[in-house]
Amino acid sequence: MGKKKALPLGDAAQLRRIVARSRRVVFFGGAGVSTASGIPDFRSGEGLYRQPFGDLDPEMILSKSFFYLNPAAFFDFYRACMVHPQARPNAAHRWLYALEKRDLLRGIVTQNIDGLHKLAGNRRVYEIHGTVHENYCMDCNKLYPLEKILSADGIPRCDACGGVIKPSVVLYGEAPDKYVCIGACREISNADTLIVAGTSLSVEPAASFLDYFSGENLIVVNQEPTPADARATLIVRGDVSEILRDEADADG
Repeated sequence: MGKKKALPLGDAAQLRRIVARSRRVVFFGGAGVSTASGIPDFRSGEGLYRQPFGDLDPEMILSKSFFYLNPAAFFDFYRACMVHPQARPNAAHRWLYALEKRDLLRGIVTQNIDGLHKLAGNRRVYEIHGTVHENYCMDCNKLYPLEKILSADGIPRCDACGGVIKPSVVLYGEAPDKYVCIGACREISNADTLIVAGTSLSVEPAASFLDYFSGENLIVVNQEPTPADARATLIVRGDVSEILRDEADADG
């Protein structure tokens, strides 16, 4: 048997050098990008999916069928565990905003629903799983901010028609927005450097978006191994916000 190829492990300084010589950087991020902002991830040892919620499984609660069958229980869980209005952008978000201002970052493809990239100032953001900050009446389509969900007692209802207000987040069993996905895949396909950070790449169809990348540099920043490691130009192990904090300090 042939010798197994060594992984291209590196550090933040190497990441900085690759980004500096790039022309079109795209960032693909997951829950690990926002943990430093006080938002738990999903699949780590302390993640949301490892926490007890009585007899209910969090993935089941966050499904389309559960939402329709038991909306009261859904919103109890959603307010308690999925919404973090106090969260603020961390060093990773701020670094990405600085890159966009320099017209070096051409897009952020995020699996997160927290809205922190836009709060940091980024505009080229593809929220493939939606956002907690947009909500709509399922009957008349009237739009509502997050505050309407948070202030409601039980199931949030539309002021105009009394219909149920649904968060614009993609539940299990729902398809992500077609046009958001098209835009995200277009940006990835046009990138010369793709940074994949804070994600286990275990959720489809988002994980398959990486198949559109054919650029020069694939950088993976994550605590644990990912399916993208075998293709990577550079792998940096560690906390995303700490690694990119060094980048923000270097750039600032």
